[in-house]
Parts: sequence; structure tokens; C-alpha cells
Amino acid sequence: MKNRLVDYRPAFAALLLALSGLAAQAAPIEVPDPKGWAALTPEQQEERRAALKRQLQQATPAERQAFRQQLRERLETLSPHDRKALAAQTRDRWETLSPEQRQRLMDERREQIKGMTPEQRRELVQQRRAMLEKLSPEERRALREKLPRD
Repeated sequence: MKNRLVDYRPAFAALLLALSGLAAQAAPIEVPDPKGWAALTPEQQEERRAALKRQLQQATPAERQAFRQQLRERLETLSPHDRKALAAQTRDRWETLSPEQRQRLMDERREQIKGMTPEQRRELVQQRRAMLEKLSPEERRALREKLPRD
């Protein structure tokens, strides 16, 4: 019987690579600070949005759900004054975008929703209804007036 040395280095390297991938996915996705986000330039926001999108695509459904929940909680902890200021700043930024940029953002969101499963769409509708229930009657009325009629 020949005495052969078995080289386990390639298998070990593959195992390390797989484990590092798991470790990267196991890290929770950091929820951005709304005030910090608003302070970013549109280009910086776009870069951060793309990075978050990549992270969320690689995340498990439970991780995505946890991210959305943390984001919602973070927004709910803002004072009404801060929420209004943030909404006004976001609206001002939207108004400064060129029509092409606006259309691109709308198309991206439309494609994102088209790519969702029916379950994800139902969940999104439920989340939006829950958000609307938390608004005051004045806020709901203002939102209805701003939304375009189909």
C-alpha cells in the first residue's frame, strides 16, 4: 500500500469561502438613520440605495422582514415635527429632480413591485394600510389630495 499525502487545502479553502459567505449573510442589515439619509446628496442616496438593495436581495425573507420592521420602528420614533420636516425635505428633493430622473425612479419601483411574489405584494398592502391607520384624519385627507386619480 502506497503512502499518499492528501492535500486538503482546496477543500479547506472552499469551506472557508462558504463560511465567510454565511457570516456575511448572518450580519443584520443596518437600517439607515432617516435624518442622516436626508442629509445625503441624491447621488449618495442612490449609492446607498443600491448597496441596500444588493444586501436585501441576498438576505433571507426573515432578514428582509426584520429590516423593514426596524425601518418602520425607526420612522415611528421620530417626533411629528421631525417627520414633517423629513417629508418636506424629501418632497423638495423630488421636485428638484429632472423629469427623466423621476421617471427612472418610478420605473425602478414599478419593476420592483412587479418582481414581488403575490405574498410579498399582499404584505406590502397590509403594511401600507397599517401605516395609513396611524395617520391623523388631516394627514390622510392631505395624502388623498396629493395622490393622482386613475
